[in-house]
Amino acid sequence: MERLKPLNDYIFGKTFGEKGVEEQLLSLLNAILAKSKRPKLTAIEIVEHKTFIAEIIGDKTSILDIRAVTEDNTRFNIEVQLRDYGNMDKRSLFYWSKEYAAGLSKGDDYEKLNAVIAINIVNFEVVALPDFHTTFHLREDTHRDYILTDSLEIHFIDVRKFNALTEKDIKNDSLHR
Repeated sequence: MERLKPLNDYIFGKTFGEKGVEEQLLSLLNAILAKSKRPKLTAIEIVEHKTFIAEIIGDKTSILDIRAVTEDNTRFNIEVQLRDYGNMDKRSLFYWSKEYAAGLSKGDDYEKLNAVIAINIVNFEVVALPDFHTTFHLREDTHRDYILTDSLEIHFIDVRKFNALTEKDIKNDSLHR
């Protein structure tokens, strides 16, 4: 019997992206967000509608693997990509921007925009660093500790780099588990 691949879009969506599996998604998100030292999430709502329809002819339609929102209206976009098309950085930023812009209606004040966290689980190298989990924010170039806004956070989790680790911490509530 062949083992099911957990990063298959269908299996991943069934495991983390449907109503009724919020606890599993919450656990995954808290393990991922531990790196950026965000407060632990206690509740999450899975957003069933995952497609951004092209608004004008010629616009790009986007289909996200998992969308979710927290009690404070932080929005999550989780993508699993197994093939490298050489554009994952731009693709992630594009999906992030669609989710961010969707949080504002015509005439709304920009203060109503909520943070969007993009999580990309990939099976190839996107970031040329040794870490299997990298996180990006908008920082000032000279004063690296100064973050312009917490509205943008993008994670890349490289499964190949994780699998290559010689020691894994699967006993604690870490991302390794």
